[in-house]
Amino acid sequence: MADDQFFNNISLLDRSGTNSLGQYFRFDDGTGIDVMASINTGLFEVHSGCLLWKKQGGSKSVEVDIADIVRITWMKVPRSNQLGVQVNNGVKYKFDGFRDQDVSSLINFFQNSCSITAEEKQLSVSGKNWGEFDINGNMLSFLVGSKQAFEVSLADVSQTQIQGKDDVVLEFRKDDITGANETDSLVEMSFHIPSSNTQFVGDKNNSPAQVFLKNIQSMAVVGVGGEEAFVTFDTVTILTPRGRYDVELHLSFLRLQGQANDFKIHYSSICNTPHTFVVITLDPPIRKGQTLYPHIVIQFETDYVVESKLALNEDLYSSKYKDKLGPYYKGLIPEVFTVILHGLSSRKLTRPGKFRSCQDGFAVKSSLKAEYGLLYPLEKLKMKQEHLFRSIQSNEYHNLFDFISSKGLKIMNLGGGQATGGVVAAQQDEVNEADGEESDEENVKKHSPGITIKNLARILGDRWDKLS
Repeated sequence: MADDQFFNNISLLDRSGTNSLGQYFRFDDGTGIDVMASINTGLFEVHSGCLLWKKQGGSKSVEVDIADIVRITWMKVPRSNQLGVQVNNGVKYKFDGFRDQDVSSLINFFQNSCSITAEEKQLSVSGKNWGEFDINGNMLSFLVGSKQAFEVSLADVSQTQIQGKDDVVLEFRKDDITGANETDSLVEMSFHIPSSNTQFVGDKNNSPAQVFLKNIQSMAVVGVGGEEAFVTFDTVTILTPRGRYDVELHLSFLRLQGQANDFKIHYSSICNTPHTFVVITLDPPIRKGQTLYPHIVIQFETDYVVESKLALNEDLYSSKYKDKLGPYYKGLIPEVFTVILHGLSSRKLTRPGKFRSCQDGFAVKSSLKAEYGLLYPLEKLKMKQEHLFRSIQSNEYHNLFDFISSKGLKIMNLGGGQATGGVVAAQQDEVNEADGEESDEENVKKHSPGITIKNLARILGDRWDKLS
């Protein structure tokens, strides 16, 4: 027993394991057979050319071409039966919820239509947590004796890592099929692979746990369809999660592989939700500990729609807010929030203007003294105070020049060439300014060969002070 690997624990186990059957099972002739509902309910159909499962109330579906099926298994599980379907690329699908009388119908169908004999598998109910692994295709089975304790899909593994010296942790992704919206779903499993293990033999450089981890990673990364990375970026520094990773881009997911962690991120998990920031300027500022906050920055989902009815009694609304607020609002949450806040506070509301950057944004990146930030060109540009913004990218000059010109403002260092060549002139001024600074330094060095850096800086400083 010392050589066996131990199954440590499961965090939040989904009763059905992986992809579940639906609420109904039917053949091509439309015969309906009610099946006890499982966590992910849906509709399961067996056609002459494919198996089809559709999630009830969801957009996800599973379709298996019968011509690709290489193995059929069935197993008695608590309260129902489980059907296992393995296809020629190693991927295996599992469907739960069949009654005993449904199994014979399925066995006969696959035997007569596909010439595939269904195999019966035994479920281990001993409760032991030590045994052996069986990796078949994209499925990882944990066997106690010759019986299966459980089976998981390696295509659903999102992260693998080693904890300590002998423990391997697997984390699983969640989506519409694997139970992301359900109360219970499988999110993590850990295994203990002792150094005396004989199934995964280690060496001086790799422990048995590391050998097992590499086997899992090779299967988990390949995933559905056996796709390999088509481009790899080596040793990329990532701030969150902090570390250095090799970044692989696959057709349906990206992989972050570090020394201790391995992440598999499906493209379907990437959010594309734009946000809107609402900035509230305060005087006096609020205090948190010893830190003063003169601004509150609130982040809203730009496309999120809300309905709000003001909880104001009619007398107060009619006497004070009738001209400032409406009784009911429906719209995008940043718009509704700012309009109501503006009506209650009677303070100035500033919105982004018509300006668009080269990336179709409302602002351009720039620096003010030593601070970097965003410069928002607004519709009203009147102010007496002067600010100097630097580090604006040259590809933003055209948009800025057109916007400023449309407001009838003159650019002082362009002279009469406001309409034509304005951007080129502005860029040339920067080049000339830089060249001028360099030429002053070179002129001093030319007349004083071997001058020290300290004396050079003093002379240039004196010249700067004499400038008007």
